[in-house]
Amino acid sequence: MQYLGGIHGAGALKCGSKTLARADYDFDCFLREPGEVISSGEICMPPDILRQIFGREDLHLLTDDGRFLRLRFSEKHLPAASDAAHVDVAGDLLPQSEWRH
Repeated sequence: MQYLGGIHGAGALKCGSKTLARADYDFDCFLREPGEVISSGEICMPPDILRQIFGREDLHLLTDDGRFLRLRFSEKHLPAASDAAHVDVAGDLLPQSEWRH
């Protein structure tokens, strides 16, 4: 795997067409195979909201710059009072050709 770089910002956490909360994100992106960009990292939001959504499999992040990303929690348990969770990310990531090498 080749490290491509990171992306970070904020966006609307959604389930279907319903907006659940605002979230900050910080993701690292990697090239796994020629042309396949994958990503993982953290989303941050108020602990009470994070506890409510933790473990759901139908979450998306609509970033403020217009990207639509599918999120999957990669941890089994959320530490008490945590405001961050690790996720695997797929969807509208920058293609390999747009990363500076």
